[in-house]
Amino acid sequence: MNLGNFGAPALAVADWRRQVLALYRDIRAESDPAAAHAHWQAGRNELLTNHSASPVPPEQRTTYAGAPVAPYRPELRFEATIETDVKPFSWEFQSATDGVIPFSRVGVLQLPVGDLDVWWLESYGGGLFVPVKDALAGKSTYGGGRYLIDTVKGADLGGDFPELVVDLNFAYNPSCAYSPEWTCPLAPAANTMSVELPVGELSG
Repeated sequence: MNLGNFGAPALAVADWRRQVLALYRDIRAESDPAAAHAHWQAGRNELLTNHSASPVPPEQRTTYAGAPVAPYRPELRFEATIETDVKPFSWEFQSATDGVIPFSRVGVLQLPVGDLDVWWLESYGGGLFVPVKDALAGKSTYGGGRYLIDTVKGADLGGDFPELVVDLNFAYNPSCAYSPEWTCPLAPAANTMSVELPVGELSG
């Protein structure tokens, strides 16, 4: 199937986001986390390989074998409450294409493997953002860290607020992991873990 062959880049990106939203909707509807993970991997590889807005460079797509993803580990799926009693803190990411991207901390997720800050995108529309950088970054996971939740892009595993489903098996590489044509907000210090997380999308 050939996805998103639009002449205008803006329409291609809009369709990419629509496809991602649909993929995560299906994931949230699946009662078996391992089956949801398999569906996510297949759907994401379809997008990366065939969509015109894929961050994989066009000249590499015909031979692209898909993103390497570790086997599902159920013990790394959590349902955690966003603890909102945190000291306010903001950070800004300087993007080469979108200017300054501001984030504010709105809470923290206290997981058995370590804490992760929850950020709110302060740009138009807003959205929750939870990146993670583990001890394998630069080795077998992307050096800049990966994304777990990015509601602006539709990456949302569910949960009834203030609870979130945080499944580390769904950690995925930002677009800049595939090509220097992209610039992406990377995990700040508060979202850097000292533990190894050999799950989710790997760096190859």
